[in-house]
Amino acid sequence: MNYKSAIDTYYSAHPACVWSEPVKFPVQADTSDTSKTSGYDALVDQGLLVRTTAEKKKLILGSKQVNNYDLSDKGRSAWTADVQQPGFGNFCYGHRKVDSIDRSSPTTSDVGATTQVNYHYSFADAPGWATAAETQNAYPQIRADLDGPQMGLVTLTNTSNGWAVSSAPGNRNAATSADGRIVE
Repeated sequence: MNYKSAIDTYYSAHPACVWSEPVKFPVQADTSDTSKTSGYDALVDQGLLVRTTAEKKKLILGSKQVNNYDLSDKGRSAWTADVQQPGFGNFCYGHRKVDSIDRSSPTTSDVGATTQVNYHYSFADAPGWATAAETQNAYPQIRADLDGPQMGLVTLTNTSNGWAVSSAPGNRNAATSADGRIVE
């Protein structure tokens, strides 16, 4: 039973990325709201985005300053396009690699059998932009992912081609209880 191979294969097709959903560039953010600009600015610092400033006219009196962000040449080469939505994509910084299988629920080798597997994983070969302090400060999840071994839980199903991931809970902010269940 090669659980490690099944999990690694699954995550090779499901990388960890900056945003939980694909985004489309260019984007515009109000300069007075640092919560909207800080993440983009960190990616500008890493050369993935370019920033230009503009003045946006309001419907009623006046205007406001905005930043326009778009992909740089370096950003285009690091960009992972979304095949489902043309024009959308993400900056991905790695894949989970299983370090150890810690525990699995009892199962059989019959096709269709399932097992829950607790494992430890880490990320290797993260690009320089993801390991930069500015990026990790703007995107704390990247720091958490790259900080060292993490715990994961998946459900595997035995198929005619071997074990395959059938369920991988979004357990980014979850801990595993003593009985192996995810607790949020």
